[in-house]
Amino acid sequence: MEVLPVYLFGEMARLKKEAADRGTDIIDLGIGDPDSETPEHIIEATKTALDEAKNHHYSSYQGLPELRRALAQWYQTRFGVDLDPETEILPLIGSKEGIGHIHLAYVDPGDEVLIPDPGYPAYQGGAILAEGKPLPYPLLKENQFLPDLPGIEKLDLSRVRLMHINFPGNPTTATASVRFFEKVVDFGLKHSIIICHDAAYSELYFDGAPSPSFLQAKDAKKIGIEFHSLSKTFNMTGWRLGVAAGNRDILSALRTVKSNYDSGLFAVIQWAGIAALRGDQTYLGEIRDQFQKRRDLFVEGLNRIGFSIPKPRATFYVWGEIPGNMPSRHFAKRLLEEAGVVVTPGIGFGKYGEGYFRAAMTVNEARIEEAIERIKKVGLKI
Repeated sequence: MEVLPVYLFGEMARLKKEAADRGTDIIDLGIGDPDSETPEHIIEATKTALDEAKNHHYSSYQGLPELRRALAQWYQTRFGVDLDPETEILPLIGSKEGIGHIHLAYVDPGDEVLIPDPGYPAYQGGAILAEGKPLPYPLLKENQFLPDLPGIEKLDLSRVRLMHINFPGNPTTATASVRFFEKVVDFGLKHSIIICHDAAYSELYFDGAPSPSFLQAKDAKKIGIEFHSLSKTFNMTGWRLGVAAGNRDILSALRTVKSNYDSGLFAVIQWAGIAALRGDQTYLGEIRDQFQKRRDLFVEGLNRIGFSIPKPRATFYVWGEIPGNMPSRHFAKRLLEEAGVVVTPGIGFGKYGEGYFRAAMTVNEARIEEAIERIKKVGLKI
């Protein structure tokens, strides 16, 4: 517990509550929780499933066969990836749960885990809770926020068991190509390092440029798995439904860990997921259009007042450099206290996040415009 860092979003929640208690009108661009409602056809499927008594009991650790088949069909339709529903798909209680538990399957005390810096804090936390050692690798602007694989190979990799990658990236919003994923596969095979790809934001892409799956890379299933989530894709963050897909032996080990920690997904939620995966997908285009408009509004607005931020190609985040070399915690604190605007300081995602902030486009256009005006009034000496 002494080694485990304070979870970033828990700390942000505390600061927001203190500001709200002071009567501040908060515009929250902090945690990435979409503001749109879950689609109606998913709600209706949930209501139907809830009325069926058979869904009120323990469910299989592998998930419903219907859900696994729906996930396999979705992967085939979306990415052209063939997956065996029996052995190459494992439903999860949200992808974060699987990301945490994979360490307990493969990391012994003293083993190391390659994690992106800046990156999602759960990678680091999962490694530490398994008594492993996080081994951060930098994601730098000059490398388009992609891992420098030749640079990583210069490290001592003898104790490394897992490598986490995440594209489209949180917080950097970076995207990767199938060709890059193939280089990661080669790296993993060469060094016997399991690759864990977090694809939670794969469906939130812009400008008509779909994000690929890691499993599209040649031989990806020989060395890795991919985590996906219905949270961001279908506005189901609170429902907690995700999947791990790929190498059958890795998934078998993860399933063994899970069987000792949980008792399977609530069947009603699984039927909701089936409805989401098999239902009308035009909704996804509407969501992408909505976030793209918000992205344009926010980035163009900040750039007019002195920032220099490129438009992200994916996710609903904006990853921006802070003008004037202001420390990111100081920047975030000033925005909260003087403007009532919550952003996440880049340092919270790792030391290479210093100098940046992350803003989530999860409020409507009017609130985004208000946030820009408030930031402009603060000045920030840019």
